[in-house]
Amino acid sequence: MSNEHDDYDYLFKIVLIGDSGVGKSNILSRFTRNEFSVESKSTIGVEFATRSIEIEKKVVKAQIWDTAGQERYRAITSAYYRGAVGALLVYDVTKKGTAITKEIKLISYSLETFADVEKWLAELRDHADSKIVIMLTGNKCDLQHLRSVTTQDAEIYAAKEDLLFLETSALNSVNIDAAFQKVLSVIHERSQTLEPIQNKQASENLVEIEKSKAVAREKCCS
Repeated sequence: MSNEHDDYDYLFKIVLIGDSGVGKSNILSRFTRNEFSVESKSTIGVEFATRSIEIEKKVVKAQIWDTAGQERYRAITSAYYRGAVGALLVYDVTKKGTAITKEIKLISYSLETFADVEKWLAELRDHADSKIVIMLTGNKCDLQHLRSVTTQDAEIYAAKEDLLFLETSALNSVNIDAAFQKVLSVIHERSQTLEPIQNKQASENLVEIEKSKAVAREKCCS
């Protein structure tokens, strides 16, 4: 009889990146547990969760890492890009960073997340595999009255950087499943030249090793 470790054909590591407060943890909890917390606090270190979905009659298990968005934790989370084949680069549609008017350049702040998208993208491309599938994800699209970043601007940026793009709402569960489904489908399509995972126990051991490192690093830096 198969156990829970034997019920998938592919194992893909996905990372959530972006500034603190953009909703990464709620995107993770909405996708993996269908939960949303209004009082969600900033993640310290790395949170880890999994969910399996079916793609083309194959069971794909996503192991999803929520990397801390606060600037001081970037050194901790950079190691966790290793092995990632997909990423959701999340920003808050209600916050926009640097804006240039006729002769005045406004200075962006760390919480103005759209300005930091480029920095996160550069970090991701520095540390992750060059073939990683990246989706630009504009979260909190339910807050239309507070919107600062237009869908069109984000679409143009995504096209320029060769990224997938969707707007989401973790609160209202809008496009959360669709975002992961799209990323995992593209990864699965690209992986068809590879064999499905045969040594699943080795893969699970790798996950545990990475998770242990996360705990160790968090303790030494606390």
